Amino acid sequence: MAFLGFTQGGLESSLDFLWLTLVLILMEISLSFDNAIVNASILKNWNAFWKKIFLTVGILIAVFGMRLLFPLLIVAFTTNLSIIEVWSLALNDPEQYSQKLVSHHVEVSAFGSMFLLLVFLNFLFDDGRKIYWIGRFEQKLANFGKTKFISYLVSLISLFSFSLIIEDARMMDFIIAGLWGIGVYLTIHLMTHFLENSGENLKDLIKSGSIAGFIYLEILDASFSFDGVIGAFAITKDIIIIMVGLGVGAMFVRSMTIYLVEKGTLNEYVFLEHGAHYAIGILAFIMLLNIKYHIPEAITGLIGISFILLSLYSSIKYNKR
Repeated sequence: MAFLGFTQGGLESSLDFLWLTLVLILMEISLSFDNAIVNASILKNWNAFWKKIFLTVGILIAVFGMRLLFPLLIVAFTTNLSIIEVWSLALNDPEQYSQKLVSHHVEVSAFGSMFLLLVFLNFLFDDGRKIYWIGRFEQKLANFGKTKFISYLVSLISLFSFSLIIEDARMMDFIIAGLWGIGVYLTIHLMTHFLENSGENLKDLIKSGSIAGFIYLEILDASFSFDGVIGAFAITKDIIIIMVGLGVGAMFVRSMTIYLVEKGTLNEYVFLEHGAHYAIGILAFIMLLNIKYHIPEAITGLIGISFILLSLYSSIKYNKR
């Protein structure tokens, strides 16, 4: 990035490019720290093959797919331009490109928030948990998990409630995108349920790694990255800087996920997974609020890190007892 900046405007541009890239890396890490913990809770049971797929194919999807190709596809789909024309627009007129992308923030936020909300609610309503971070409060909520599809009902209520704060012209787009988010989450869980109940070999496969689990993690990562990609345009309009900054941050988060798995951190600090899921729930509601009210990414990142630190402190106290 320093070299690219130097070729465009000398030393000053080189330093600007480096600074903007560093800011984006830190933003991505702060927004995705809880994502790493949730990923680790799933990945810890996978075999070596699927872990390798997660680190290779998954990285390519995360960096080039979500941080570069996905925003281009949104603009291409909504403007009837070819992907080549959108790429040219992003390079030559980044201001117009960012305006076209940000104009669809409502749909992107609706999809991502519903998917993340279901991740949080299915954790909260899991009556099979043996350890509770917030004691009786969590135990009582977990009892609701005995009612099937309670998390989907709460998600639908949230979707239609937040649709009331949106202008009438965008309301239907918001609802449809949110229903897609709920539908994709449900589809992945139906795939998983089918594999788990199709014989012992497939049941072992889903526990040690499978295509359904891989798709789930990639969509989870995508849902986390939506706000980061949109928010990045408030920092810079240069698509190359955005891709590199967010991409490096995404690779760091993937490496952190593997580290947590190999060191058995989640087994040692039992409430980390709880803190990460609460952070995900807060992020889902922030994405919904962002549809009408701008909430800085710094606040979102700080809230997520705060929940992680609180859960870490609780885990240390729990271990001492």
